[in-house]
Amino acid sequence: MEPLKVALLGCGSVGTQVARLLTAHAGELAQRVGTPLELIGIAVRTLDADRGPDVDTRLLTTDAPELVKRADLVIELIGGIEPARTLILDALSSGASVVTGNKALLAEHGPELYEAADRGGVELYYEAAVAGAIPILRPIRESLAGDRIRRVLGIVNGTTNYVLDKMDTTGASFQDAVAQAQALGYAEADPTADVEGYDAAAKAAILASLAFHTRVHADDVHREGITTVTAGDVASAKAIGAVVKLLAICERTVAADGSEGVSVRVHPAMIPAGHPLASVREAFNAVFVEAEAAGELMFYGRGAGGTPTASAVLGDLVSAARNRVSGSRGPGESYYAQLPLRPMGEVITRYHISLAVADRPGVLATVAKAIAEHGVSIETVRQQQIFEPTDEGQGGRASLVVVTHAATEAALKATVSALAGLDIVTAVVGVMRVEGED
Repeated sequence: MEPLKVALLGCGSVGTQVARLLTAHAGELAQRVGTPLELIGIAVRTLDADRGPDVDTRLLTTDAPELVKRADLVIELIGGIEPARTLILDALSSGASVVTGNKALLAEHGPELYEAADRGGVELYYEAAVAGAIPILRPIRESLAGDRIRRVLGIVNGTTNYVLDKMDTTGASFQDAVAQAQALGYAEADPTADVEGYDAAAKAAILASLAFHTRVHADDVHREGITTVTAGDVASAKAIGAVVKLLAICERTVAADGSEGVSVRVHPAMIPAGHPLASVREAFNAVFVEAEAAGELMFYGRGAGGTPTASAVLGDLVSAARNRVSGSRGPGESYYAQLPLRPMGEVITRYHISLAVADRPGVLATVAKAIAEHGVSIETVRQQQIFEPTDEGQGGRASLVVVTHAATEAALKATVSALAGLDIVTAVVGVMRVEGED
């Protein structure tokens, strides 16, 4: 067969490694596909940037639309919404299969891209969009296609995991940990997308869409970042044998009437030190999948970086190329279930609540009563005096830490509001969800 023509859009850290591996492993890739893969061009914004020895400058072009028209396979690594969306749609409509790592685009326009691929009779692959080198989307979409997934729980952003890990292991402040992540290249100069949870939310939308055969948009994901996590939160987690992680949580839910739904959320949470995700360190990612038949599965590895992510891109490229050679197609979008998306208030979780209270008799009973009035029960409670009584004999102030049993988010929020209104509570010091089990 004639070589398949490959167009590469974008030549950053990932694109550079894709170009290198396409050249360095050309012989092996041809054997695996059944025909050579010919890199016909690399679309870039400017031609004069230094891209090192791994990129053949003769392949560079600023005319991405023209390059797309000549390709059988297009790799999109530009990022963002435009011009990536238009270029991908053009590629699909012209009969080229597309491999992308663009999580934001998929989370916002995934159905549109799938429909364009169907009309063009071609394929859309995006393993690199979630968790870098970790093969997670293909197992969910294909390996577990005969199973029923109940829950996907993951650390899917390396920057935030690095920051929280440093706060836990070295006592670094949030600002210092972010600065360290930036110095190491884990975080951008503007880390907002990471630390505010936008990156993880886009990935959660993709995971939930695949796991539950339901279209989930980025805006459907409840999102909280880590900017409010304090040293006190990290210390409180240690005190109960837990660590703080930014989690992407996608769950199949069952209402009281038996109807099913889906909840998708991203937020910091305490997880027990014995949970597999608790030991995920530095900038690594891990995704924990719970399925009815398969049980518990964990996928772990490097969630970012040029070479690891390029591995996922080339895996998709080989699959798309093989299908083109054989005249077959892989699985397309599956959204037959279209389960309703449950609001955050219906989510079942637990709370870790730190209170500053007056140190006098009856405080614990008053707090317990206020919690019970909202249908919430206490799992553990810990109290310690933090100020000695005054010379006048008046009571000092105490720290009261309550961990609740599972309840709805709405009931737990109402409980915290009620506690804040008690005259014996001088401050609600911190509130954090508790996820996972030992």
